Amino acid sequence: MPDVSEHSADDAGGHQVEDAAVERALRAGLADVELSEEDRALIDRGDEEPLTGAEGAPLPVVAVVGRPNVGKSTLVNRVLGRREAVVEDVPGVTRDRVAYEAEWSGRRFTLLDTGGWEVDAAGIHLRVAEQAEVAVELADVVLFVVDATVGATDTDEAVVKLLRRAGKPVVLVANKVDDARSEADAAMLWSLGLGQPWPVSALHGRGSGDVLDAVLEVLPEHSATGGLGGTGGPRRVALLGRPNVGKSSLLNRLAGSDRVVVDEVAGTTRDPVDELVELGGRTWCFVDTAGIRRRVHQTRGADFYASLRTQTALEKAEVAVVLVDAGTPITEQDVRVIQQVIDAGRALVIAYNKWDLTDEERRYYLEREIEKDLVQVPWAPRVNLSARTGRHVDRLVPALETALESWDSRIPTGRLNAFLGEVVAAHPHPVRGGKQPRILFATQASTRPPRFVVFASGFLEAGYRRFLERRLREEFGFAGTPIELSVRVREKRRR
Repeated sequence: MPDVSEHSADDAGGHQVEDAAVERALRAGLADVELSEEDRALIDRGDEEPLTGAEGAPLPVVAVVGRPNVGKSTLVNRVLGRREAVVEDVPGVTRDRVAYEAEWSGRRFTLLDTGGWEVDAAGIHLRVAEQAEVAVELADVVLFVVDATVGATDTDEAVVKLLRRAGKPVVLVANKVDDARSEADAAMLWSLGLGQPWPVSALHGRGSGDVLDAVLEVLPEHSATGGLGGTGGPRRVALLGRPNVGKSSLLNRLAGSDRVVVDEVAGTTRDPVDELVELGGRTWCFVDTAGIRRRVHQTRGADFYASLRTQTALEKAEVAVVLVDAGTPITEQDVRVIQQVIDAGRALVIAYNKWDLTDEERRYYLEREIEKDLVQVPWAPRVNLSARTGRHVDRLVPALETALESWDSRIPTGRLNAFLGEVVAAHPHPVRGGKQPRILFATQASTRPPRFVVFASGFLEAGYRRFLERRLREEFGFAGTPIELSVRVREKRRR
């Protein structure tokens, strides 16, 4: 009788040979396409893992902060050696926190560009300041940029107070010192009390090497904060949800003690609380967070800072357990919390708490609400539990392990291209304006979460991209993780 395992091994080997042949053919076809240096680096990297420090530890993080229009993004471009960050002679061009991989004197690190930090900011400026504060929380070293031609302002003084509270090493950059005559302006910044101001012209490159040498002197080998979704140590799990949904009760149940204050009053928790918990034969680091009440820019005072710290806890986590009260209708806040996890690129498990208090009728309506309101996350593992009684809490572990395995997973380039070839052959992109875009090549750019880059001969419509994402999930799983699919349109070389 033939050995089935031998046949299956032969089949797998045959598929790998076919996949590799498809990949070689598509790579050869790219010779006729206009590709940038970045494109070539991405394609040539193939199935290698993205950059981390030695032994897979997360790279140390350097955050660039300061008030608007002091030249932060110009300095970032100078450090990177290329125009990556958008620069314009208008304050407030950078709004989000953007991470880049950088290198100096053989040391690699993550460089975080941030929006301008302002005192008493309102509206969108408050969101920008919030992102800058999160960046400081995540950083191992802070590059504080001040405009030497203007001198220290009230806003700069306020940023100094923030940096002192954070307790991170700070390198003070006196920017816009374009010649020796301006160095006296830089010397005035000793008054900030942050040590030596380093005179720099980010625009011309003057003094930037000295600043980077100063950064390397205080930069750790690996990120002490866990990096941007760091690796190593116990897996970090953030407990998220709106107020009074049972996050603290669940942490107490998992820890086996009254670790966190629990009260019927919503909003009891203000600061994130870490707890190492033994579950399923391994150690996890659970973080209880403040309930997310409403949009962050509408919160004030202690609630604003609680929201900020919740966002930081999410950024440091690898997987989020979003708790939903099974006994009450799903709210816009629940949907917003789930979207916040997806936007942060973290693995996701949805836990329906207070299951012991739901009757058959409520469960029927809950299923309808999930179909209607959570249609964008059918891929998230679901656990029905009761933090109060401990019922089904043990089911969290397999759900967390599934989500993290998907978050870390990588599809070989050959398999990915062979699969997309089959999909496109069966369901080609619709013809628009007499042209039909073709997929030229695809590669997985990174994991955590899985990010795919598709090179195409023309623009792929949003509906077709969603179709590709759905088929990727059907083929490769990805249960519990968001996946990102970006398209780069590349044209044939002109003869």
